[in-house]
Amino acid sequence: MNDKVVKIGGASGFWGDSSVAAPQLADVPGIRYLVFDYLAELTMSILAAARAKNPELGYATDFVDITVRQVLKTCKARGIRLIANAGGVNPAACGRALARLAAEIGIEARIAVLDGDDVMPLIAALHARGVTDFHTGTQLPQRVASANAYFGAIPIARALALGADIVVTGRVVDSAVTLGALMHEFGWRADDYDRLAAGSLAGHLIECGCQATGGLFTDWRDVPGWADMGYPVIECSADGAFVVTKPENTGGLVSVPAVAEQMLYEIGDPANYVLPDVVCDFTQVRMESAGVQRVRVSGARGKPPTDRYKVSATYADGYRCTGTLTITGFEAAAKARRSGEAILERTRAIFRRLGFADYSGTDLSVLGMAGAYGPHAQAHDLREAVLRLAVSHPQKQALEIFAREIAPAGTSWSPGTTGSLNAGRPNVAPQIKQFAFLLPKAEAAARLTFAGHAEVVAVPAGTAAALAAGADAELECPPMTEAAVTVPLLRLAWGRSGDKGDCSNVGIIARKPAYLPWIASQVTAAAVAEYLRHLVKGSVTRYAVPGIGALNFVLEDALGGGGMASLRGDPLGKGMAQILLAMPVRIPKELL
Repeated sequence: MNDKVVKIGGASGFWGDSSVAAPQLADVPGIRYLVFDYLAELTMSILAAARAKNPELGYATDFVDITVRQVLKTCKARGIRLIANAGGVNPAACGRALARLAAEIGIEARIAVLDGDDVMPLIAALHARGVTDFHTGTQLPQRVASANAYFGAIPIARALALGADIVVTGRVVDSAVTLGALMHEFGWRADDYDRLAAGSLAGHLIECGCQATGGLFTDWRDVPGWADMGYPVIECSADGAFVVTKPENTGGLVSVPAVAEQMLYEIGDPANYVLPDVVCDFTQVRMESAGVQRVRVSGARGKPPTDRYKVSATYADGYRCTGTLTITGFEAAAKARRSGEAILERTRAIFRRLGFADYSGTDLSVLGMAGAYGPHAQAHDLREAVLRLAVSHPQKQALEIFAREIAPAGTSWSPGTTGSLNAGRPNVAPQIKQFAFLLPKAEAAARLTFAGHAEVVAVPAGTAAALAAGADAELECPPMTEAAVTVPLLRLAWGRSGDKGDCSNVGIIARKPAYLPWIASQVTAAAVAEYLRHLVKGSVTRYAVPGIGALNFVLEDALGGGGMASLRGDPLGKGMAQILLAMPVRIPKELL
């Protein structure tokens, strides 16, 4: 029997996460690895632009200049290894910067660099092949800014086996930095699918930093110590079961519902969570309290991986600009809306006079009026409101006109117009959009460089077999009693939402098992589509997650393009669950 336990700390959820995480986690007794996720999909286009200006950039510079500088001596002394996808579009440059830092500090650091995920050299051939986006079916754009395949954990495990202290990668799936460490430590084989799924779930839970330790939790009032939030730690056993916890004497909350929310974050079909190394089935995952600030997780199952890598490409499609105005006094919201309408009317007239086309998109909202709730918003008598007006156009010059026409509102129209939240005129920026497609694994080779030698890391070919879609909930609901009451879904469930491109998902977890049948009978896919019709333009699919008493909804064409392409105030769907939790649900009074 293998009693070994491996401790791994999740030290970054995105490029820009707090710098307190790595030092905090490095002090956890017995910790073996710190793992870092820096690469949101659209971060790649930002890094590609940086590399175009300077061939020694294109990576997450904070990782080197701030994070590693803080902890390298400590980690080397304690045998803690670092794994990060901070390499972005230039992992080699990141490796060189790390080597310079180590020399400056006087530390011998063995650095491995993983690349090969950049498939830009294949773009011409992919155009000729007629590659299409797997969500929309549109053709690959002629001009692409970045295109990177999502690699898995096997090359990371190989780098650790060679003796690397630091592994820096380009685009890998977020959970791979954790799974790679576990494959190395426990010797898990590439076909040990249940354990690979368990390790992937461990990585998925800690890849977003404090989101596993009370961050974004529905019951936010129950989460103490926001200023000193503890970052997540997993303690994993050889069989794949693990405990989620956090450093002692830190803020935050590790509880079953908080961890369950994070499991559902940004997944689609929970029976088929597709990763490069394994297709995960999370439907039977179990979570239970294992002590104070400790949750034990088990029950993940795995299936053979597919024969394709997901590739995320980015491209520029016109320009965007967002202007704001703050307005006070009686009827502030009405004055703000009229100001926005006047700006659009005036600038459209200027466009016509100059021969410019109309805006390609506009989004006028008044912050504070619950506009994201659409027909479910309640009336407010605001005496301070913020106009937010986002627009897009094929020509930069047109939006420069728009940017100039915000300030005249301060003297032309509404009383109580106090100024803009922008520092000066709003910026006009390229509108970056995503394009996702699948690429045969044989066409993208993971290349590992360590100690002056390079090798191509072999990965399993995967299977082309189709995946059977996960099931919806089939729960019998007792007859409604006369003593039924109507309550917001929030009273009955926890919820969390996220994004994948222009899709959003909303995970709903019953607060008590007795609530789930009543939730399932009323919060159906059709009901959610109707309730969110002002935001969701595509289909809604519901999946059951019986292991944690949950439902997962996948909402297509839901985010106005998503990411930097969207003009909405919530382009990443972070508020979608909050809106759905206001949905009224009938339930017998005695159950409450």
